[in-house]
Amino acid sequence: MQGTCPLAPARAGAQPYPGRLAGVVSPAELGPHYIIPSVFHPDVASVVAAAVRDAAGGRPGPSAPSPHLIGENECVAEILAGRLLVATPLLGDPNFRRSVVLVVEDEPGEGTLGVVLNRPTETPVEQVLESWTDLVTQPSVVFRGGPVSPNSALGLAIVPGEDEPVGWRALDGMTLRSRIGLVDLDAPPQLLEGGIASLRVFAGYAGWGPGQVQAEIEEGAWYVLPAEPADAFAAEPERLWPMVLRRAGGTLALVATYPDDPALN
Repeated sequence: MQGTCPLAPARAGAQPYPGRLAGVVSPAELGPHYIIPSVFHPDVASVVAAAVRDAAGGRPGPSAPSPHLIGENECVAEILAGRLLVATPLLGDPNFRRSVVLVVEDEPGEGTLGVVLNRPTETPVEQVLESWTDLVTQPSVVFRGGPVSPNSALGLAIVPGEDEPVGWRALDGMTLRSRIGLVDLDAPPQLLEGGIASLRVFAGYAGWGPGQVQAEIEEGAWYVLPAEPADAFAAEPERLWPMVLRRAGGTLALVATYPDDPALN
């Protein structure tokens, strides 16, 4: 999967939007341009081990609920497309810390692709894709979709009803009345004008090799939760992580209050 972008709007081998996205996300911010495994923050690695050990013995973890026992993680073998991967408080990788990732493709034997929904940049969409500006949902900025191919643009849009306008493809796993799909950003925006309810543009995406994301879920890096259409277009993306956890209720609602620095808890 390295070096490929099956979800990117450009044709195979093309370099979409050369020069226009290069300044949106710097390599220093996102890391090297390959599939990056998530890692735990070193300060809380012992907390993770204790939570898993205590869960195996039937006792609650001392500092955080065990990710194995909450959310929908008992069903991690299911196809993840259309669901959210929500970073646990113990995930310290700066690419994914407190991130909410919408899984857009999940193919056994091929891997998993998603976009981070809560990493807005300060770069206006008008600066890189001017023709799409009028259709973009506020805030009208490019979002960091993940560490893979950060100079490529990817669009997500909601299409109400059952129609499939030219230039839009529904995501697998989305069974909601308002469906989320991928937008061909090389197509004329006029093809989608009036046919979409929301649009957001992402620079790059997140990618995992076969079995990698399931392994990270088992390690306690992610909660697997249902997605709602509005999640991909939140007006206040910085509040999305606690919002989806509170919406899940139960123990996860308490996780939403977990401190930024577990060492201070």
